[in-house]
Amino acid sequence: MPALDTSVALLYILGILIILVGLAISIGLHEIGHLIPAKLFGVKVGQYMIGFGPTIFSWRRGETQYGIKALPLGGYISMAGMYPPAREGARGRTATTGMFETLVQDDNKVAVHVDTIEEEERAFYKLPILRRVIIMLGGPVMNLLLAILFFGIVLCGFGIPQATTTIGSVSECLVPVTADRTDCAVDDPDAPAHQAGLEPGDRIVAVDGTLVSEVTQITPLIRGSADEPLTVTIERDGAQQEVSVTPALSQRYVLDSQGKQVMDAGGKPTIEKVGFIGIGWATEVRQQPVTAVLPLVGDTMGRLVTVISHLPERVVDLAVQTFGPGERDPDGLIGVVGVGRIAGEITSLNSVPVADRAASLIQLVAGLNIALFVFNLIPLPPLDGGHIIVALIDGVRRVFAKITGRAKPRPIDAAKVVPVTLVVASLLGGLTLLLVIADIIKPISIL
Repeated sequence: MPALDTSVALLYILGILIILVGLAISIGLHEIGHLIPAKLFGVKVGQYMIGFGPTIFSWRRGETQYGIKALPLGGYISMAGMYPPAREGARGRTATTGMFETLVQDDNKVAVHVDTIEEEERAFYKLPILRRVIIMLGGPVMNLLLAILFFGIVLCGFGIPQATTTIGSVSECLVPVTADRTDCAVDDPDAPAHQAGLEPGDRIVAVDGTLVSEVTQITPLIRGSADEPLTVTIERDGAQQEVSVTPALSQRYVLDSQGKQVMDAGGKPTIEKVGFIGIGWATEVRQQPVTAVLPLVGDTMGRLVTVISHLPERVVDLAVQTFGPGERDPDGLIGVVGVGRIAGEITSLNSVPVADRAASLIQLVAGLNIALFVFNLIPLPPLDGGHIIVALIDGVRRVFAKITGRAKPRPIDAAKVVPVTLVVASLLGGLTLLLVIADIIKPISIL
């Protein structure tokens, strides 16, 4: 028994390490997305670093110093003249693409000028607008491409569990969807499927004479036939038979195409009254076509944007769930610590095939890359989205000046917005601390 416990613990630690390594690689490739176009466009890149804090080791190749730092939860490249001169006649100021590195610098360090005239000519702020946008967009795009790659590996290589037309479970009663229980109470009505004698293992082949081969064909027929009898043709033990089932009008959560609950404007699950018979579908792993990858990426991105748009309410809910008597919402906010714990649980599930565990870990890393993509596009310097917005505004100002015959305007000094970013970063830091506490006190578990 101790050997088994040790093995499970080691697998748990392995899962956490896999996520940390996957996150570090994703961040490293994010910075490569900045590095390559910056060098192609002639900008002097002084440093390429993975992580933050003390440098563990580094090496120099050409004019760039490459290195690994102690904490692998960040990264940056430094570019000559990333910020324009603070005043007329001065030189541009060297800075990094990393949020942490920018925020911890004081005003004097932010204002480090480029060293030579040659570096000034290779300054980031002097590039054409489109090239500035391409450099700053390169990092997030790299994360988007990684997410597409990882989701593609999961969908097309491993496959995903999909509901089949075979019944996997039959409920004895209809428990209200809002009830905080799964057991039947005395006043709960019998489930129509149980009354009709349906059993796990039965395969539904037709409903009211209409042949069906997918769950998506069956569900609308059941939901739209409340209090109306349906003739269901099933296959049991190799023989077909017909069973009459009358769906009951019941409150159920509205689900999207991925089986996720649809939220209302307040972030609460949407409920509707539909026909329901009380069955669960058996699942099997099926490989998906390449055409299924981008819709899944888009859906994941959309759900993340929805969460961010309702962030204040979600933070309040998280605080109440963390320090209150209830359980945490499994679809609520989760931090890196929580993701690490889930990864540990996945790898330690000896009852699950290795391929399924590997697919789940890859999908977690894909989700982290979507998060990096969306987060870095927030239009606030020193995030990539902030530099992109500044470049685009610069472009509009230049076009307007050209149309009106005015002199070319000086580039916008994005460094002046950093204090505003500091306030936002402080709020994000508070949220991160709350997530760490929540993931420790009341972790979201898949077990």
